[in-house]
Amino acid sequence: MFKRKLTIPDYLLILVNLIPLCGVWFWGWDAKRMFVVYAMETVIVGIINVLKMIVVTLFVNKKHLWNTANERNTMVSGWFFIFFFIIHYGFFVFVQTQIFFKVCNFSPDNSALFNYGKIPGILGDDGKLVLLIFIIYYTAQSFFTFIGKGDYKNISMGKLMFEPYIRIFSQQLIVILGSMFLAFGGSKIFILIFIAVKIFFEIIFNYQRLLDIGDKREKLKQERNKLS
Repeated sequence: MFKRKLTIPDYLLILVNLIPLCGVWFWGWDAKRMFVVYAMETVIVGIINVLKMIVVTLFVNKKHLWNTANERNTMVSGWFFIFFFIIHYGFFVFVQTQIFFKVCNFSPDNSALFNYGKIPGILGDDGKLVLLIFIIYYTAQSFFTFIGKGDYKNISMGKLMFEPYIRIFSQQLIVILGSMFLAFGGSKIFILIFIAVKIFFEIIFNYQRLLDIGDKREKLKQERNKLS
């Protein structure tokens, strides 16, 4: 279940994650700002995934297999997948970020909900720089692999919709735990642990294989539907 060979994008992702680590350890960057960047990384991944789903819907198939609770398979519009993903993933991100910002005490006015308009001020120049690096990486990686190599032609909408969840779930869980450690001053040690665990789940652990197994099953069901 682990990758035997790393790709160029894997090495680039390791390099991208080492930048905030070096910033906190050697350049005097604020660890809280870097954790905000990682919280916002969740949003970046979600937006790019929506764009991928739009590409598949517009240029490959307008309808895709939807597995219902009673295991009856039906074909629904790709726009339904996109709408469902935005609502479900958006709610997931909202809850996770609200917990993170509350634990980090970024809402000193004791308001129930964190005001996302405060994020640019919290990030500062170093946080904005790292966030820009993440945006450039994910945009370029998506263009060269998803579009350039033609992955969008063969991927199922089901796999594409669930692709961000495994990685983002582990990341956000660690971010929330990290915010607790930040409150006790263990920022340098924990960001080292956090990035090591993050690299493991994103690069070493082959979660794509799990998605591929589900994708093959989905395609077999789709073929059966066509024959019946």
